[in-house]
Amino acid sequence: MSVVEKLPVIAIFDIGKTNKKLFLWDKNYQIVLEKSQNFAEIPDEDGFMGEDLAAVQAWVLASFAEVQQDPRFDILALNFSGYGATVVFINEQGESVLPLYNYLKPFPADLASAFYARYGGESEVARATASPILGSLNSGMMAYWMAKATKNQDKGIRWVLHWPNYLSSLFTHQFYTELTSVGCHTHLWDFDHQRYHEWVEKEGLIQMLPPTVLAHQTFPMNGSNLPVGVGLHDSSSALIPYLKQFKEPFLLLSTGTWCISMHPFNAQPLTPVELKNDVLSFLQYNGKPVKAARLFAGNEHEIQLKRLQAHFGVDKKAHLTVPYSTHLNSLLSHQIENKMPSLKEANAAFLANSGFDSRDLGVFENFEQAYQQFMVDLVVQQIYSLRLLLDSSPVDRILVDGGFSKNEIYMQLLAYAFPEVAIYGAEVAQASSLGAALAIHSTWNDQEIPINLVSLKRYEACE
Repeated sequence: MSVVEKLPVIAIFDIGKTNKKLFLWDKNYQIVLEKSQNFAEIPDEDGFMGEDLAAVQAWVLASFAEVQQDPRFDILALNFSGYGATVVFINEQGESVLPLYNYLKPFPADLASAFYARYGGESEVARATASPILGSLNSGMMAYWMAKATKNQDKGIRWVLHWPNYLSSLFTHQFYTELTSVGCHTHLWDFDHQRYHEWVEKEGLIQMLPPTVLAHQTFPMNGSNLPVGVGLHDSSSALIPYLKQFKEPFLLLSTGTWCISMHPFNAQPLTPVELKNDVLSFLQYNGKPVKAARLFAGNEHEIQLKRLQAHFGVDKKAHLTVPYSTHLNSLLSHQIENKMPSLKEANAAFLANSGFDSRDLGVFENFEQAYQQFMVDLVVQQIYSLRLLLDSSPVDRILVDGGFSKNEIYMQLLAYAFPEVAIYGAEVAQASSLGAALAIHSTWNDQEIPINLVSLKRYEACE
């Protein structure tokens, strides 16, 4: 009887806020198996909805056990990518002792005021930690709040782990802090001195943070020699395929609910104005800073699309066939000249609202005309957000991935607005999962990294 040779693969858990996925990648970085699961949120002790940690944990462990026993595959390594701004409080044995709190949970105003007064004010803490003031989205603040709370003093909190690092600990029974998570708008990392901020030590949180490691490091699975990565923050992980493929300076505009512009080649310190314009820095997998600007454009697109669909009585896919037209270029130019504010001032209000919600839909002849105007309004915001990063550190190419990379109006308007830059629609299959596999490539894969990880489509301005 012939023996079927097992396919060597790496297993990657990509744990998003909405979708939890398990991928198996072969040595050519092709997906050979995918499993996904969604989970209902549960209330914490205050009734605020958040992740069902026990359910997610059980699924992760059971799913890995299942693929490990699959006779088709030889699993050579395991790693994780997971959403940021989230920490897990565990005891000496590695068991969670508090709920997995939602990063949208309101942060107590009195606690925040006292904290910032003690450490030089909001502006100084934001500047030093390269992070806007975001409440519980600054996960170091969530750790400070819960670790200090009187009600939690008898819970036996020993370690505070970032979410991807906690997932890794389920398999290694070892506890580490990886830099892409600690450097993701947490308020924990001092970007001036490349170490924890002074408050972390003064408030006693330093004793609860495990040793810091880089993303390429692995540790043996408990009870076996299988190498297990420490896990990465998903936005940082999604950048890795691009950094592996492109060596010349580029900016990656990752579009989804949030449109996040990431500039790995802009190492300049954040200014107070940039911080007020929702610009931050996070750490990439090699420990170097990435300057990033955020825009809630995908969310705005969803809201205004529903408004347009209701007003014009069109179906949910009508916008997919709205064409780009060169007359939109003059509309864009007019708004750039007359509406776009100075880069030298804080303009959070401009970034928060495209302005389309105040337009009278009655002036538009049809859905097509209204949608085109909306896209102009939206792209003006995006141009401003991009210029915040590019003004002092230009690049030769902008790579756009995610939903808007397939929107012809969006891409053509960007090409028109940046004539000196090559604009590409970029596509990477499951970028954050792929990045987690690439981060530990040398641990499990004896082949060269393929040169076609990213597929590109060039957009050139039409006059």
